Amino acid sequence: MAPADAYTDAGTGPAPPADTGAEDTLDLELSEELLALFGEDPQGDAGEAADTRPMASRAASSDLLDHPADWRPVTTPAGVLQLVPVRLERDLAVLSRWMNDPAVAAFWELSGPEAVTAAHLRAQLNGDGRSVPCLGVLAGVPMSYWEIYRADLDPLARHYPARPHDTGIHLLIGGVNNRGRGVGTTLLRAVADLVFDNRPRCARVVAEPDLRNTPSVSAFLSAGFRFSAELELPDKRAALMVRDRTHRAQL
Repeated sequence: MAPADAYTDAGTGPAPPADTGAEDTLDLELSEELLALFGEDPQGDAGEAADTRPMASRAASSDLLDHPADWRPVTTPAGVLQLVPVRLERDLAVLSRWMNDPAVAAFWELSGPEAVTAAHLRAQLNGDGRSVPCLGVLAGVPMSYWEIYRADLDPLARHYPARPHDTGIHLLIGGVNNRGRGVGTTLLRAVADLVFDNRPRCARVVAEPDLRNTPSVSAFLSAGFRFSAELELPDKRAALMVRDRTHRAQL
């Protein structure tokens, strides 16, 4: 399961399970015929070296989340935001530095040498595409880390009535100057809108902050999410936060 908590304006971040790999995922069997339908889509830039997976497999991976690499920048009150898929050789140093911030480490539990963060990223970059790690670039400056993932294909789906194409988000804000000023709320709303705009089959964006993390829950509520349920996850009691496509204009 991907890290289970999301950023709050107080500077907290996702809380992962004790094992930070991605092997604990729901089984998704893709036949050769289905893979072939996705066609060719070169994505060899996603890992620390060229992607050596078969072309059809890489195309299927991108298709699971409707190609986040192609999502256009969006204008927010805080500036223009773009999600840029992580490249390990380019982004590892800054992401590891963020993970070693005590306010972030308390929830993500990825502090330590760069190899710790690298292992967490590789599990996604070398996976089947159900979770895509991205840098959030605001006004031209990398300042946040996102994971956009298929909640319906994640172990989270075992703990709530998931619907096909439910999309989950995790977020941390990398710099203290961007915390506590409402930036997280602004970005959460913007990224939820990006998901709806680029994933027409997705009716809901979900998140699962720790119930004890009141600022996080508040940030989601301010971003148009609603509190749906309490979830007893393997590593915490969480608040299931949901933003519905049908209500996006009202909230």
